[in-house]
Amino acid sequence: MATYHPSITDEQAALIRNAAMFFVATADPQLACGTNEVGPVNVSPKGGVSLHILNRNRVGYLDYRGSGNETARHCAAGGPITVMVCSFEEGDAAIVRLFGRARATPLDDSPLAQLLLAGRPAERKGPARQVIEVEIERTMTSCGYGVPVMKFVRERRTADRGRRYKDGDAVRVPAST
Repeated sequence: MATYHPSITDEQAALIRNAAMFFVATADPQLACGTNEVGPVNVSPKGGVSLHILNRNRVGYLDYRGSGNETARHCAAGGPITVMVCSFEEGDAAIVRLFGRARATPLDDSPLAQLLLAGRPAERKGPARQVIEVEIERTMTSCGYGVPVMKFVRERRTADRGRRYKDGDAVRVPAST
C-alpha cells in the first residue's frame, strides 16, 4: 500500500541520496506534441547525475545533452513532473515518487549551478545544459516489490553510446500482415 506525504521524509531522503539513478516523467499540460512530433509525455532515466535535496519540498539536478529536451519544454509549458527513485539493492524494496512542477534554467543563469556542479563526477558526458529544479507538492512511497535486485557496475563512458539503436537502418519493424 502506498503512503503519501506533504514533503520528503527522512526515509525517502536516505533512498534518494543513495540512488545510482532516478527517472523523470513529464507531460505537456495540453498533451500537445513537440518538435519532430515528439509525444506529449516523456520519461527519461537519469544516471550519472545526483538528485540533490535542496529542502523537504525542493530537489534539483543537472541536465545533460544526450536525448531530446522534452523535460524543459514540458516545464516551460507548466506541465507536471514526477521523479521516481527505486531501490535496486538487496533487502528493503522501495519506490519513492516526488510529484510537482519544475523549471529548467540555463546553467549560466541558475543560482543552483555552483552547488550542483560541486559534487559532479570527474568524467562526464559533456557539459551540463541546464538545471532542473522541482517544487514538490507531495511524495509517495510504495513497496517496490516489482523492482528487480540489480548491482551497479559503473557509469557509462562516452564510448558506450548506443548508436545502433539510433541508426534508422539498424532496426526494421516488420510490416503487418
